[in-house]
Amino acid sequence: MQRPAAPGDPAQPHSATLIGSVQRAMRLLECVAGHTHGAPAKQLARETGLALPTAYHLLRTLVHEGYLRRDKGLFFLGEAAERLSSSGAQQKRRSAVVDTLAHWRDSIGVPVYYAMYRAGEIEVMCVSDSPGTPAVEEWAGFRETGHAHAIGQCLLSQLDEDVRRDHLGRYPVRPLTPYTVRDDQTLLRRLERTRRMEPVVERQEYALGTVCAAIPLTVGTTAATIAISLPLHQADRLLPAVRQLQAEVGRHLGSLAIAISI
Repeated sequence: MQRPAAPGDPAQPHSATLIGSVQRAMRLLECVAGHTHGAPAKQLARETGLALPTAYHLLRTLVHEGYLRRDKGLFFLGEAAERLSSSGAQQKRRSAVVDTLAHWRDSIGVPVYYAMYRAGEIEVMCVSDSPGTPAVEEWAGFRETGHAHAIGQCLLSQLDEDVRRDHLGRYPVRPLTPYTVRDDQTLLRRLERTRRMEPVVERQEYALGTVCAAIPLTVGTTAATIAISLPLHQADRLLPAVRQLQAEVGRHLGSLAIAISI
């Protein structure tokens, strides 16, 4: 049984009023979005079926909050609405990357990594693994140990020499395992010999018992990479798996490049 509203009790009517106001404001926002060159209040009221005083009140509120802007009597989407739109588009692109990596993880049977070199840093943007195909444990920070893993070596190989030296000046080569490259000069020579579109392979340089391979992927002017890893006892699968991944990336390169520009 619904309790009777006490005098001044705003519970039911106020909630209904709030919901109605939000609905009307959303209709106005959608209507404004449909007018690239702006629209006046009278037209917006007519198209949304709102009384003109109600439309004026909501439009003023939306302008005050930044969701709309007014210019010469016309209303346009404001910065706050554009930020929402941009955020939604970014989430959609991120979701596309996650779905694509998960598909490759399942079809190839390996953990898949996506990383970029941005603002002087190695950033692992997404990792797709599963209990049956676990990712490499980040026991030493990926940012600081780019010299030792396939992701970092692949990204560094796409940079010019000055940027590489700058990176190594901030994150010097240091041994992580007995197989890690020993010094800057040895690493730089290796990077110079790396062919442009060839996978970069690393065997136990970052973590004992693990082999990795990374594919270079340039997104605009940004260095990026898609990588995989396997336990050492499955090392014979590494090259066939990375070739399969390379073929998949090649088939989806256009849509993937758009999706990962985040």
